[in-house]
Amino acid sequence: MRFFNTAGPIKPDRHYCIPPLERLNMDEVLALIRDEKYFVLHAPRQTGKTSALLALRDLLNAQGTYRCVYVNVEGGQAAREDVEQVTRAFLGELASRARSVGDEFLDEIWFDILAKYGPHVALREALTRWAQAAPKPLVLLIDEIDALIGDSLLSVLRQLRAGYDLRSGGFPQSVVLCGVRDVRDYRIQSTAENAIIAGGSAFNIRAESLRLGDFSQDEVFYLIGQHTAETGQAFTAEALETIWTQTRGQPWLVNALAYEAGFKNKTGQDRSQPITDKAICDAREQLILRREIHLDQLADKLQEERVRRVVEPLLSGSEESDFSTRDLEYVRDLGLIAPNDPLRIANPIYAEIVPRECRGFGTDGGVYGSVRCGGRAPGDF
Repeated sequence: MRFFNTAGPIKPDRHYCIPPLERLNMDEVLALIRDEKYFVLHAPRQTGKTSALLALRDLLNAQGTYRCVYVNVEGGQAAREDVEQVTRAFLGELASRARSVGDEFLDEIWFDILAKYGPHVALREALTRWAQAAPKPLVLLIDEIDALIGDSLLSVLRQLRAGYDLRSGGFPQSVVLCGVRDVRDYRIQSTAENAIIAGGSAFNIRAESLRLGDFSQDEVFYLIGQHTAETGQAFTAEALETIWTQTRGQPWLVNALAYEAGFKNKTGQDRSQPITDKAICDAREQLILRREIHLDQLADKLQEERVRRVVEPLLSGSEESDFSTRDLEYVRDLGLIAPNDPLRIANPIYAEIVPRECRGFGTDGGVYGSVRCGGRAPGDF
């Protein structure tokens, strides 16, 4: 039996899902790769970025035109600004991922290259030799790039830029950087240079920035419909509307509400009984009370000063604010604020979490303050 996924990339044989590549403009993505462009894919956490990258990797390798390798560099985060340790982690993980698709070339050379050239050149040199030896143009998908910080992040970005003119025979034909934010919005504190470096200058070869959006209403209903088709258990029309209204299509929230109501709730486990809007509202409250990791991470971001500069006036109804356009873009990239005007909290569930963490700045949740769940105001459970 498949189920609603709330942790990690989707596996279509195990999870109800929206096909990841259907959420991207594939004509644009494939054109960027064909034209040897380096670009960014960004979106808030737990919206399906990694699933999209893995599906893109599989598609490109199946087509046979490119050799595509995915790598997650989050492991380098623990090394902070130790450029050598981050480079070692990056190259080791990249070699491991390449080996998993039958390419052992990088695994055999990267350690000696790091020892000979040092951390500020080793990545560029390793990618150059790898691309030259590859029988097909190389496409590199780098996930969690913004987990790296400071001089470590600068070193990676600058080495990718340094080899850009060698593509595609002597460097990856296309590189996709994936993270929460667009690289142009990075403000990188370099300890070595005692300066703040703009990501746009460190990686000025970015051709496009693509944003992975939330589910549409039709996609939410299609996702839930997969459960009904496979189990015979219906979600009432009111339940479906409540899921959409409360989440506004945020993928983790949609899956979490449906999983809580249909798989964790004992009544919901009875497939002969429909899932009602009351069950969805009860699931909503359980997620909030348990401070699930997704919601806990959301609350943690509210401790950042640039986030509070945007959120606090919104909650208090004040017309005075001192946030910048950069602050607003950052908070939108985090998924806290809706991506379009009017300025508002992204969805009613977030609108209940945020005031609890920003005490003293209003409790109505802005635009969503009047949105009720199953006929009850948020919190009246």
